[in-house]
Amino acid sequence: MSERVFQEEESNEEDMETQGIEVRIPLLEEQEEMVPDRITFVLVLSAFFAVCGSYVFGNAVSYSSPAESGIMDELGLSLAEYSVFGSILTIGGLLGALCSGKIADLIGRRGAMWVTDVSGIIGWCAIFLSESAWSLDLGRLLLGFGVGLASYVVPVYVAEVTPKNLRGGFVSLCMLVIACGMSMTYIIGSVLNWRILACLGTIPCLLQLVGLFLVPESPRWLAKIGREKDMKAALQRLRGKNADISKETSEIEGYIETFQQVSEHRIFYIFQRKYAKALTVGLGLMVFQQLGGLNAYGMYMSSILERAGASSTAGSITTAIVKLAANVLAVFLMDKFGRRPLLLVSASGACLAGFLIGLSFLLQDYHQSTDVVSTLTFIGIVVFTGFFSLGLGGIPWIIMAEVSEKSGALNFPNKRKGIGREPREYGQLVRFLACGLHIQLFL
Repeated sequence: MSERVFQEEESNEEDMETQGIEVRIPLLEEQEEMVPDRITFVLVLSAFFAVCGSYVFGNAVSYSSPAESGIMDELGLSLAEYSVFGSILTIGGLLGALCSGKIADLIGRRGAMWVTDVSGIIGWCAIFLSESAWSLDLGRLLLGFGVGLASYVVPVYVAEVTPKNLRGGFVSLCMLVIACGMSMTYIIGSVLNWRILACLGTIPCLLQLVGLFLVPESPRWLAKIGREKDMKAALQRLRGKNADISKETSEIEGYIETFQQVSEHRIFYIFQRKYAKALTVGLGLMVFQQLGGLNAYGMYMSSILERAGASSTAGSITTAIVKLAANVLAVFLMDKFGRRPLLLVSASGACLAGFLIGLSFLLQDYHQSTDVVSTLTFIGIVVFTGFFSLGLGGIPWIIMAEVSEKSGALNFPNKRKGIGREPREYGQLVRFLACGLHIQLFL
């Protein structure tokens, strides 16, 4: 009976969409008015400890660039062996992304983040204590698993604990903190030994591991598993001791009750004709984001600069500053100019910068001036990083979240049985697949 009701509602929704009629979900529309917009200390603390996982993401991705020469010299690794170390992160990321949704639904958002912390700590310790290639690769693989899991669960947790009218700003912190993690790793790695850098990588993992004990679990996940009393207590902590949470509690309960009637959708549910355009745009942007070369430049920046005759230390520090500034600027420009114009500017600038880098090495093959080659490479990498961070770095993630909304006609984190979760999981899988493919092509 419930299946037939759902199918009828779905067909009615399609008819209304084709007629140009806006589909309205009263529960969600009313949420903007009923959810308090007060930013409490517990809310800020929850977001802070959650985005520590985003910092680990940026730290892990960029670690192989400043550590390259130190690891290869001390352990005597060949270029092929170090290339495996750099790219095996994507294999771990694939595994983490593949099971991220199930883990987050099974043991909760905090539980999933604890898994990423344990995986990260073991991974960094394995790298720190490494005396051979296999232990390096094992540590990097574990780091990748944690990164793949964190890339899903961190923004989901932040979105679920934050009021809807503040959600966009808080979720955008995830990309900003990833940029901070990458930038700080470039800067610190230019002056510290690779073992010390790996040891420092455990700090945000430990900070999140301990800090999550101090913050509440996601109220929506608690409601999903039937812990109504705990859900209300968690929501009260997040909104403030004297805040009226009755309306938001009713909205969450009604929302969960609505989806109790919906059976678990098969994994290919989102591959329907009505979602084709949105899904193509979302997944396509994730592919172009990775094939654009960010991770190849990020993981092997020092090597690229040194081969061009430029200073790897100066290049890493300059790139880190530009990357951080571009990400901060993107947060303000996105709301003012919109996603599409920013994406076009970002892609155009990154394309031009990539052309400059390719041209510099072409000139090097023809034995042109070393100063010209090093200058073009330096400028190319800095400009590429700035333009990429301005749009292509963060906007595809936002669009994937919107695709998730489209796939269920509701907000992606709020499903009773994970409905609408699949686009984000597919996005992570596509992202790490494309990342791994590009790195192998680069090598």
